[in-house]
Amino acid sequence: MRTDVTFQSAGIVIAGHLYTPTGETSHTRAGIVVGHPASGVKEQAAAAYAVRLAEAGFVALTFDAAYQGASGGEPRGVEDPAQRTEDLKAAVSFLTTRAEVDPERIGALGICASGGYVIPAAAADHRIQAVATVSAADIGRQFRVGADGAQDPAVIQGLLDAAAEARTAEAAGAAPRTFDLFPETEEQARSAGQHVFEGWEYYRTDRAQHPASAKQFTVSSIDRIATFDPFTHIALIAPRPLLMVVGTRAVTAWMSQHAFENAGTPKRLHWIEGASHVDLYDRYVPQAAAELAAFFTASLRAPERSSAPTR
Repeated sequence: MRTDVTFQSAGIVIAGHLYTPTGETSHTRAGIVVGHPASGVKEQAAAAYAVRLAEAGFVALTFDAAYQGASGGEPRGVEDPAQRTEDLKAAVSFLTTRAEVDPERIGALGICASGGYVIPAAAADHRIQAVATVSAADIGRQFRVGADGAQDPAVIQGLLDAAAEARTAEAAGAAPRTFDLFPETEEQARSAGQHVFEGWEYYRTDRAQHPASAKQFTVSSIDRIATFDPFTHIALIAPRPLLMVVGTRAVTAWMSQHAFENAGTPKRLHWIEGASHVDLYDRYVPQAAAELAAFFTASLRAPERSSAPTR
């Protein structure tokens, strides 16, 4: 069952969907916060995983990031890692208020960029008892060096020049400047490389396009993103468990591997054979979701009830 919900994140109204299992509801359940990829919305990859987690018995919460989708915040199209991290913590706060959720059994799942945002959120928020990622991406590193790590250093310098100019223009009263997230045509997307084409195909065709997903980000988002390093404090998650799910064909797999190496235990890196980065948004969801459900079931197990008679 899906319910429309809202909650506050740093004063911004966040629009969410709460997925709850069907059937008996006399006891509280574990809750999972599910963060969407950059440019995505709650109805896309996040929903695909939330539905399966609810089928496995969890209460799953998806939501649109601040400044995007159906959530509030102006100007539209801001991608702010600090706010995105705060959104995840605010989602946890919301779950703690729900009667159907056990506040002591809350986990978090991040997909793509949210796989980066969920790491600092969980590192600092001890209410998150288990952490999982799917196709985790370090968005700061992706802007600095590219998805494959081979980007010309001049690219990020040019982007930062553009961000500085945009901020100066906006201070003088200009409208916020934006940049397109994906090429206009399939030919342009293919010429930009496999990773760009996969994103274009997912977000810009009938495969998964959604009218509310972000088509542009503000140029002033660039300097917010460029210095963000989501994995610096990943060791603080331990001794809470960590699962990272990665496709063997994902161009961003090295990001998850780097993060995993620096994480404390218990931890597990699970490979999905044949999957690319974007494949895990939809095409390999059953395989990935099965691993996630087993992980959260084991990590967020309810304490055993005493069978001793009461006096």
